[in-house]
Amino acid sequence: MHLAPHDNHNQAIIGANHALVPLVYLNIVMLNAGESFTSQVAGYETCIVPATGTVTVTTDGKSFAGIGQRRANVWDGEPEGVYVPSGAPATITCTTKAEVFIAGAQFGEYRPAFAARAADIDPVQYGSDDTKTHRKIKHILGQKYHSQVGRLLVSELYTVGTGGWSGFPSHKHDTERLPLETRHDEVYNFRFNPSHGSGLQMLQREPGKSGDAYHLMDRSTVAIDKGYHPCCVLPGYEMYYFTVLGGLTQRPLVQYFQPEHADQIETIPGIKDMIAKFK
Repeated sequence: MHLAPHDNHNQAIIGANHALVPLVYLNIVMLNAGESFTSQVAGYETCIVPATGTVTVTTDGKSFAGIGQRRANVWDGEPEGVYVPSGAPATITCTTKAEVFIAGAQFGEYRPAFAARAADIDPVQYGSDDTKTHRKIKHILGQKYHSQVGRLLVSELYTVGTGGWSGFPSHKHDTERLPLETRHDEVYNFRFNPSHGSGLQMLQREPGKSGDAYHLMDRSTVAIDKGYHPCCVLPGYEMYYFTVLGGLTQRPLVQYFQPEHADQIETIPGIKDMIAKFK
């Protein structure tokens, strides 16, 4: 499902218990300096990540100040975030004008709040210009925090250079059948540099049959319930997407690569390291 860019008025874009992707949650909040917003999502653990601006997050009896250092856009520095326990209220207070992602995954147990600072972000870069798959992933809730989080994975994905493919070889994660695959619902929010750039999200729900293709613009949101889902960006532009994954039974993601394309795993430098990071 593709949701075109729109003003969501600080209301959830993908709400709790969404009919298509019930395991994940996404809100994007726009605030001016000095303004506050309280988020509380029953049954979901969440992570608060400023796209731009600096905020203080108060939750679980703790206050985390100075979260977020980016000013112009998501290419302007490293991400930071605050993990919020399942169902707990979290008040975001802006030091500067800010745009804030609130990402969530369905999870009923308690985990204490903590801050993921820029110095602790877990990055991985893989692919190559030759294979048109060059990209960088910044894991905000990465492997370092595995024991501190329930089923939520939050990352920022960047194409490296201008143009190219992401999420290739085509893969899916819509069926719980370990050790081959896990069920993880997923939602993306896209940005382009320059912002008038655009891209394409493919979604093939049935092998051997034509799927859907969505025209991506700056601030497009895509919800992935099932199927193989590579995406690409036009030549001359950089693409970013904020990624939220929620597992049905576990946090580690096990991707199933489309058999027709799986052999290309062997041709893309560093892709096996990337696969191993989604834990």
